[in-house]
Amino acid sequence: MTVALMWEARAAEGRGADLLAWARAQRLAEEPLRRETFRAPQDRVLVVTWWDAPYDAPLPELPEPDPELVTRAVHRWRFEAVADD
Repeated sequence: MTVALMWEARAAEGRGADLLAWARAQRLAEEPLRRETFRAPQDRVLVVTWWDAPYDAPLPELPEPDPELVTRAVHRWRFEAVADD
């Protein structure tokens, strides 16, 4: 099964580049099948990692950034891939 973990944060005013650099520098305890980093308006940063694992497997995730980098707690979601019919 393929599981995707999504990590999304919104940077504090004027800290978008810092948050993006911080997220890109984070290393996980294990390497995912794939990892992509995105940015969006309002200084949002999104990191998606893909894993070959059961849905409820304990998987390494990006941590919370330092509070001065963000405007709120990180949002996290977990999804499982479904076959196209």
